[in-house]
Amino acid sequence: MRGREPEQPALFSYVNLESRVPRDHPLRTIKSLVDKALSELSARFDTMYSRRGRPSIPPERLLRALLLQVFYSVRSEALLMEQLDYNLLFRWFVGLGIDDEVWVPETFSVNRDRLMEGDVARAFFDQVLAEARSHNLLSDDHFTVDGTLLEAWASQKSFRPMDEPRDPPSGDRNPEVDFRGEKRSNQTHRSTTDPDARLAKKGNTAAKLCYTASSLMENRSGLIVDTEVEHATGTAERDSALAMLARQPKRKKRRTLGADKGYDTIDFVAGCRARGFTPHVAQNITKGRGSAIDGRTTRHAGYKVSQRKRKLVEQGFGWDKTIGLLNKLRHRGKQLVGWVYTFTSAAYNLVRLRTLIMGGVRA
Repeated sequence: MRGREPEQPALFSYVNLESRVPRDHPLRTIKSLVDKALSELSARFDTMYSRRGRPSIPPERLLRALLLQVFYSVRSEALLMEQLDYNLLFRWFVGLGIDDEVWVPETFSVNRDRLMEGDVARAFFDQVLAEARSHNLLSDDHFTVDGTLLEAWASQKSFRPMDEPRDPPSGDRNPEVDFRGEKRSNQTHRSTTDPDARLAKKGNTAAKLCYTASSLMENRSGLIVDTEVEHATGTAERDSALAMLARQPKRKKRRTLGADKGYDTIDFVAGCRARGFTPHVAQNITKGRGSAIDGRTTRHAGYKVSQRKRKLVEQGFGWDKTIGLLNKLRHRGKQLVGWVYTFTSAAYNLVRLRTLIMGGVRA
């Protein structure tokens, strides 16, 4: 017998959100990890908010929503709120009921400064690492470092001479700027849109306004254990690497650090050794150039292992740029870009951690 469509939909639903999400959905494991991390940050959240006035949107819900934006490559907060309005999976993950109202997109702009001042991204990142450590998934002995360029949210037309007076607003959002034949450099020019961005390039690609983002990865599970964002300069990757090594806990046992040819300099190798790390850096001996890494390092089997393992860090960069949408930044300023990069790296660790836990990987 043919079924008939009801003329009036049901007014009430007696199935809760928890039962609508499949038991084997990937977000279930991730949500349990996120909830543990956020519960550890409750005391920090208390210090960030006043004890008087109207209750704000819980920071836990804001952070879960931002994680969904990363996981599902949502381009803007406006689209995120649209998804949160009708997507039951999103409502379940964030902690909203079916009848709860969603927020306006400006909510994130209003709360972003508070989250930055509280260094919430770094604290959340550390709590995710603590969960990985509880599953014995982190190595304290063998690491890899590498860096990449993140294209800034600023156009080439905004890269103007620093001594040039700024033109009064003309109402033209895309003025004609002809810089052909003009010699431009970071010493004489700055972006009027994002002054922290620098003109840089890698390989044979065109120079763009960028930031240098660096990651320190442990080699056992390929998890990111530290991040750093700096101005895009010729030494930014090496400077960031040494800064991240200095933040690692001191150990009597010597550790190893894998890296590509760009780190093969005398100063960087000496800096690694001074911080208790044996530099397993790829030798840069092209065009007759001497290497700071000699046979005393390359003869060991561990050097070859580090060179093989170091390529795993590229997966994190690829995920951040494609899934996390960091290939073209949507935020300006070194501090905010650093916050976003750390938070996106925490999201990457959560996805990888879920895979490791469900796969039963143990060291």
